[in-house]
Amino acid sequence: MSDMKKAKELREISDSDLKERVNELAAEGMKLRFQKATMQLTNTARVGQVQREIARIKTILAERG
Repeated sequence: MSDMKKAKELREISDSDLKERVNELAAEGMKLRFQKATMQLTNTARVGQVQREIARIKTILAERG
């Protein structure tokens, strides 16, 4: 799941698929936060990447709505 998508690529995806992707990323974010809290997280930059991608998708959904 480490494939960050550009906004241009995300705009080509349907709303339902984007909402599903947000749910997947939110679950991954939760898992990463638990790993960070228990000192098991090795790639700390991934937390920020997930948050940025969620924000990017939500922005695109808001533009459409």
